[in-house]
Amino acid sequence: MHMNERDGSSGSTAVGSGHRVAALLRAAAAGSFPPVTGAVEVVPRCPPGNVDWVVSFTGHAVVASARRDRDIHARGPDGYGGALAPTFLLWLAGDDGRVGCQDVVLVASGQGRADGSLSPRHDLDGHARVEHARQLRSDVHVYGDDTGFVTLGIGLGGLAEMSVEITAEHGRGRGLGRSLIRRGLALADPADVVVAQVTPGNARSLRAFLAAGFVPVGSAVAITPQQDRSDAGRTGGRAAASRPEREST
Repeated sequence: MHMNERDGSSGSTAVGSGHRVAALLRAAAAGSFPPVTGAVEVVPRCPPGNVDWVVSFTGHAVVASARRDRDIHARGPDGYGGALAPTFLLWLAGDDGRVGCQDVVLVASGQGRADGSLSPRHDLDGHARVEHARQLRSDVHVYGDDTGFVTLGIGLGGLAEMSVEITAEHGRGRGLGRSLIRRGLALADPADVVVAQVTPGNARSLRAFLAAGFVPVGSAVAITPQQDRSDAGRTGGRAAASRPEREST
């Protein structure tokens, strides 16, 4: 998903419409979840394809990875939390890979009714929030005003994904995050399911996304694997959270 920066209208969509993770998230957004059987699906990497993902729903997990199916299943993950076990995530990352934070995955529908209050912000390319978004997503665009900004790009499963940052001094607790999120949704095409990922402990951010119409459907962890996977039997790894210092709100 991307936006036309001149007029705020929606651009192309459906980059990840054929990916299994996208299909599951779209179904969850409509209230239909996978069976609660403890199953683990192994699928190819999601667009944009630079990281592995473990996506968990109630009693069901999906591992989107470049590793071989049989190697993943041999580690014994399950959909009841085993796919999120530190030992499994560290193995998936490899010795030189990184394990990200486990985030709550929330979804909402794009609104396609931009009011022009958020303008393109190319001056924020070096901001930690924007850099983090571009590590995990593609086609990332930044829009903002004097209160903060939103990033919109192609994220989990190839669906539109949003993050938010408040930059206004003394802006916390005034509903600014909720307002930015709603205006960010207005930039997204009505046909889009928009994803947001929030660290569970960031209660302020969770409340803002929930108040703006997002609903929780699962959780996800991004894995940045080691470059050389020739030794598939390695079990070590380093857990490193690739986060900006300030959390979104």
